[in-house]
Amino acid sequence: MTIRPAWWPQFPLLMNDKPKSPWGSGGNDDDGPRNPWATPPGGKPRNARPTALDEFLRRARGPGGPGGGGGGGFPGLPGGASGRSLWLIGAGLIVLLWIVFTSFHVIAPQQRGVVTFFGSYSRTLEPGFNTTFPAPIATVTKIDVQEIRTEDFPEGGSAQNLMLTGDQNIVDLAYAVRWDIVDPQDYLYQIKDARGTVRATAESAMRSVIATVNMNQAITGGRVDIEQRAQALMQQILDEYRSGVRIQSVAINKADPPASVIDDFKLVSAAQQKAQSDQNVARTYEQQVMARAQAEAQQFDLAYAQYKLAPEVTRRRMYYETMETVLAKNNKTIVESGGVVPYLPLKGAPPRIAEAAPQASASPAPSTGGQ
Repeated sequence: MTIRPAWWPQFPLLMNDKPKSPWGSGGNDDDGPRNPWATPPGGKPRNARPTALDEFLRRARGPGGPGGGGGGGFPGLPGGASGRSLWLIGAGLIVLLWIVFTSFHVIAPQQRGVVTFFGSYSRTLEPGFNTTFPAPIATVTKIDVQEIRTEDFPEGGSAQNLMLTGDQNIVDLAYAVRWDIVDPQDYLYQIKDARGTVRATAESAMRSVIATVNMNQAITGGRVDIEQRAQALMQQILDEYRSGVRIQSVAINKADPPASVIDDFKLVSAAQQKAQSDQNVARTYEQQVMARAQAEAQQFDLAYAQYKLAPEVTRRRMYYETMETVLAKNNKTIVESGGVVPYLPLKGAPPRIAEAAPQASASPAPSTGGQ
């Protein structure tokens, strides 16, 4: 139960007070309402308590600013959190992120990670999740060992790439070299410019092989042998350099004479092809004649073997076979004996003379014996 004092004894006192303006009295009732922004009478503000704006400005100025306290701090933060503590927290977060991003490494299946410890080679990371010391204590360089790289000669494919053959001819050769990385450590630290080294090695090896073959081999049927020899020579040189590079293949795309003499070379090539065709025809005819002669000689040997066994019979059989062969191609007339006059149809006989018929009819008939 709350006991409230009676208010009516104080009612006369309230009635005796003069009405006050909401802005307070300015010290002289005849002057009207007082300016709310003016200093109250007596020169002392009514409320000495600092406002929220004053507190914000004081904290923004810091401990060294005018009106600032000794603790300092930042606006909106608890008074106990000093600038030094905030700097330590920020530095700790940065160090933590630096350790996370430089100590944990994910190596893809087609990659290998080469680790250096204070700049010296340490080990090679296999595919998967790996950890190392943070940088710069340890650094990791990722190398793609499954990518097949291709080098074209000449680069761009528009210019000529002239080479001298073993028979002192010039050939325009265009080829491609495919290579990959087999040892990441040697690839990074044994050679400075891997791509330039591969190109220089390929150019040197191909020119060395072309110098040992003639032009016909380089242009026509010797390409496969040239490619294999060039690949083996390139791999040998790169292994001596410890480059960590493996040559996958060498492919010749074009092998032609120089553009200035290509028309004349086509004429020479056509003549060579015709000569080769004529030689093939002559060899075919030679083989046929030799086969026929060998067959006839074999038949003669068989006939001679039979002749030695029965000379008379073999001689007569050979005579009959020969006459059959000769007479089979001529017209034959068979005359039988016995006084029969055969009819001989003589082909191609000369026609009878027309004047001979009247003379034969004018001659006197033979006498029959009667007078």
